Amino acid sequence: MSALASLDDLVSLPERIQSEVQRAIQRSIKGVEYFSTSGPSLGSTPKDVVHVRGTMHLYHYRPLADEVYRVPILIVMATTNRGYILDMVPGQSFIEFLLKRGYDVYMLDWSPPKPEEKSLGMEDYVLDFIPDCIRRVQQDSGEQDVSVIGYCFGGVLSLLYGAIFPDGPMKNLICFTTPVDFRELELFSSFADRRYFDVDHLVDNIGNVPPEMILSSFEMLRPGSRVASQVQLWDNIWNDEYVKSYRMFDRWATDTLPLAGEYFRAITKDLLWDNKLYNDTMTVGGRAADLSRIKVPILHAVAEHDHIVPYEAAKHLIAKVGSNDKEEVMLKGGHVSLVAGANAIKRLWPKLDSWLCGRST
Repeated sequence: MSALASLDDLVSLPERIQSEVQRAIQRSIKGVEYFSTSGPSLGSTPKDVVHVRGTMHLYHYRPLADEVYRVPILIVMATTNRGYILDMVPGQSFIEFLLKRGYDVYMLDWSPPKPEEKSLGMEDYVLDFIPDCIRRVQQDSGEQDVSVIGYCFGGVLSLLYGAIFPDGPMKNLICFTTPVDFRELELFSSFADRRYFDVDHLVDNIGNVPPEMILSSFEMLRPGSRVASQVQLWDNIWNDEYVKSYRMFDRWATDTLPLAGEYFRAITKDLLWDNKLYNDTMTVGGRAADLSRIKVPILHAVAEHDHIVPYEAAKHLIAKVGSNDKEEVMLKGGHVSLVAGANAIKRLWPKLDSWLCGRST
């Protein structure tokens, strides 16, 4: 039997060699194509600019359904990343999914703060930018109620807004991978340890925090991941779908925005050092931001394998808000794959639709 198996192996050996040779040739051709072409166009779902002011950009996506839910959605993006992670190519766009399901979608996206905008603080984002966008969504849509979706630190900003304006127009709140206990962001806390990290010196002398510093802090969470992903890319470079997906997510991961200096100072001192959001002592512009004041329906989606916002940092959100209608859902995936890609299409997007549809009429 073993002799027959060995004979079969010998017979198939030329075919295996030929297959590997062809794959090597294809890999070389595709490698040249990779470096000589740009990646797929991202963020291409048709939209209109409602308002631009400084680093703030408010977009309204054009409807893709004949009937639209009454309550519009405002998506608040994280201040370190661009919004196209939620609007990848057609068929893999969260925005497109929402539009086809009949939602009226707006997005608060960010551009890099200019050197003269280094004085932007937490109060500018929470007490000015978000309320301004919500007012403009109300005016543009003709509706008073607005549902808010916050991704990562966009979720933190949304929570602060909801806590300070509990009687405001926010009808529903959805948070994706949003930290509350900043002690559990262990590497970020170590990186910003007050014994060694002089945030005042950094902000006073540099102004806005450069994107390279922020990107480095993310890469330290998985120091070998970039090398490993590049090895996987080379192994799969003959696979057009793999390369397409790699280029989309790699572009987003490295397209990190700088942070306004005073805003970064507040994040470091109030959240990373003093953990004020968790300790119920957070204030913004002198106004208390107690999460228990939030009474609107809230959904918090967390990722089982999130290396950026681990569950220990996010798990207290639902317990701290004062809502009666509140739910946490843990889904397979990581910090990015929870909201974008094949995993999100199967898990998070349908869950969000089923939760939000009855609360949007």
